Amino acid sequence: MRTTLIRMAAFAVTTVIAVGGAVAQSLVKMTIATGVDPAFSQFYVAKEAGLFEKNGLDVTINTGPSGSAMVPFLISNQVQAAYGSDLAGVINHGVDNNVVAVADGTYLLKWLSVVGRNVDTLEGLKGKKVGVAKGTGGEIFWNRVVQIKKLNAADYRMVDVEAPEMLAAIERGDIDGFATWEPWPTRTLMAVKGTKILQDAEGIYNNINFVYMNRGWIEKNQATAERFMRALIEANDLIGKDRPAAARMVAKFLKMPLELATELMPKVEFNMTWTDRAVATIKIAEDQLAAQKRLKAPLDYSKYVYADLVRKVRSENVKLTALPGK
Repeated sequence: MRTTLIRMAAFAVTTVIAVGGAVAQSLVKMTIATGVDPAFSQFYVAKEAGLFEKNGLDVTINTGPSGSAMVPFLISNQVQAAYGSDLAGVINHGVDNNVVAVADGTYLLKWLSVVGRNVDTLEGLKGKKVGVAKGTGGEIFWNRVVQIKKLNAADYRMVDVEAPEMLAAIERGDIDGFATWEPWPTRTLMAVKGTKILQDAEGIYNNINFVYMNRGWIEKNQATAERFMRALIEANDLIGKDRPAAARMVAKFLKMPLELATELMPKVEFNMTWTDRAVATIKIAEDQLAAQKRLKAPLDYSKYVYADLVRKVRSENVKLTALPGK
């Protein structure tokens, strides 16, 4: 009798393992990429809340110095989705027009700042070194500050610095200030004496982080792409309905103090939509790149704005009236 029970138990365990293995094998693998701050929270929440798995996906999230730095990996299909700034998408679409924007992910309300050390004003940074991560929303922000505040760009010595390196760089004295996004301004003010916010984004520039994918990959994997978008929209819903739980997930994924995640998340509007405001933000990025002669040709919005995934998953989230002409 005892031997029979042991055999039955062993069979049951084997069956559970086999079923579990079959479920795991049925999940479609994806690799996605972004930066390490709460402005990309839908990626983290979808992972931590099991929403990718719920939608039949086994997703690995690769992180880098910024979301924008990860967008180029779409070009060679090293990743299937990326989450970065409006500027990064336009730049990489110019390299490969298969890189498309599939959703307006986050609208950055109070996310960008110019930080200086041992200076009190933007004027005080003249002749000094200012760190900016090229090809990111931080670059657009700095250029908008210069434009709107009627500063002379030549008065400032620009240094290309990735956002996560700015705190250490300003502490060492390698730079005297920087323009970038959270959490780096807040962390710098907490860690480095003599630092202060010289200019925030209010009235200057509120940029948008977009979710990007490769059009060729979408067309070959339409059902998977739709399930991926559904997981992100469900994550967006969770953030809206239970912010404390979402903050805990973000803090866990980023290994960030919960207090910091809780403080930063209200500075971002979480969307997963398509609106005319999103298109207007893309136009700002296009115009800036054109002025800098970094565009080979005008942006073809009909090829760049890929609203079909959001439309199929939740049609009411697409509120576009018309796209700009070529």
